[in-house]
Amino acid sequence: MEIIKVSKLSTASFAGLLEKIELMRSTLRWASQLDKQDIQKLLVQCSQLSNDVMLISRKERIKENIEKSAKQPDLTAAQRKQGLLDRGLIFEGVFGESRKLLETMEIAEKAAPTDLPILIDGESGTGKELMAKVIHNNSSRSEQPFISVNCGAIPENLIESELFGHKKGAFTGASSDRAGKFESANGGTIFLDEIGELPLQGQVKLLRVLQSQEIQRVGSEQVIIIDARIVAATNKNLFEMANAGTFREDLFYRLSVIHVTLPPLRERKDEIPLLLEFYCDEAAERLNRSPVKISKRLLNFFNTYHYPGNIRELRNIIYRMSCLADTTADLEHLPTLAHNTNSNISEEEAASEPINLELTLTEYRRKITDKAEKEYLQEALTKNNGNATELARKTGMNRSYLQLVLKKHNLHSLDFRKKK
Repeated sequence: MEIIKVSKLSTASFAGLLEKIELMRSTLRWASQLDKQDIQKLLVQCSQLSNDVMLISRKERIKENIEKSAKQPDLTAAQRKQGLLDRGLIFEGVFGESRKLLETMEIAEKAAPTDLPILIDGESGTGKELMAKVIHNNSSRSEQPFISVNCGAIPENLIESELFGHKKGAFTGASSDRAGKFESANGGTIFLDEIGELPLQGQVKLLRVLQSQEIQRVGSEQVIIIDARIVAATNKNLFEMANAGTFREDLFYRLSVIHVTLPPLRERKDEIPLLLEFYCDEAAERLNRSPVKISKRLLNFFNTYHYPGNIRELRNIIYRMSCLADTTADLEHLPTLAHNTNSNISEEEAASEPINLELTLTEYRRKITDKAEKEYLQEALTKNNGNATELARKTGMNRSYLQLVLKKHNLHSLDFRKKK
């Protein structure tokens, strides 16, 4: 008896599902004549049918929620943010009132209670793993495991073993049976970071898991049913990669049933004061010290900086300042790269400096920065009566580094001491 194959549904629709069910019904009439292999195929198809029904149901529910939201009167950003908090959104940290971010948060809020796959994209450091945790923590799986996997950090020859596990003796070094990440995430959420780095062979295996909710350990013929909600993240354009043939198009559409984009920090400048306070307190707790204060010059820097590394870069800068500064952090506590990238000069100060168009933009920024640095040191030395040791203590600068900066600007502390 040859089993009737159920055709693949091109688009999720109730009509397509009815057609599948009728084909399944005609096959089941001969169930007594089916062998074990055909019965197993039928069970897999039943599982796929169930998934398709749930997919349509959830899509309809989300569509209804979106339509319901569209009927709501226009709300201010502050009202939308407060609405998220009032509805009990669980968020580890702080967030602002950026329109793009609020749209992303509202989509995540609606998608979290479902089991639909979610794809999060955005620049490096924008908080994609944090968003994945928001989705997990606001779902019915919040008490179950949250397993994070960096797809870009796994050697290609170990990807299948890492994700799905292996049986003892499956390959050299497999000294015992080992569960993979999907088994560890069973009942909870698996976060696949840098999904764009996953090789094509790994993409094929992942697609099978999405379609059948089944895995097999390397070297084993046993099929393991898993129930793990998949949230993937990338800083690449998977759609363009799919068109170029470097990422499977069918996997892209499977992963991006819900697709959200996190805006970069430079488009969320209202969050900077919140993040500064949050990370200063966090760093103080980690370093067992009082929260560092931020000078006006440094605050101006934070408000005008471009943040190529986004929130991760800001957090790292604050931890660096909290470690190096005494009580107040200033420009000298910035990493060299960040300091040279942003001039931190007000428009009035910049306007007073004639622009030399023969200089490159980088050279001009450095010139303006050096001018401000020299003026700062001159004023500080005047107020401290040329006491370089006291200046180093007040600003939290290393004394030897201060001497190097003074030498760079041809400044001598003795020249600033008041004559008696």
